[in-house]
Amino acid sequence: MTGRMPAGVVTDAVSLALVPEPVPADQTVAGSPTTALHELDASTGVWEMSPGVMSDVEADELFVVLTGDATVEFVHPALPSIRLSPGSVVRLEAGMRTVWTVRETLRKVYIAF
Repeated sequence: MTGRMPAGVVTDAVSLALVPEPVPADQTVAGSPTTALHELDASTGVWEMSPGVMSDVEADELFVVLTGDATVEFVHPALPSIRLSPGSVVRLEAGMRTVWTVRETLRKVYIAF
């Protein structure tokens, strides 16, 4: 999607229907996690991951967790792991290498920079 989200429009990010896709094999660390994405506009969206473990290389973003329970391990740069739960607000920088361990399906709203 390109463009901007229309002003004055409401999206229920918690109940929004998403279509899950398997995490690529080269990113799957454990389990059979899936991810799903709904772009609200060119830099904002709703992202979800089902239980399992996956590795990722991050983009510049700020996100707010809506639902779920997970831990993010920072492989590079090496930083302390963080626990995510509803209400968590996190800033990631482009190029960070992470490992996401999701215990309860995680849903977040993100803004990419």
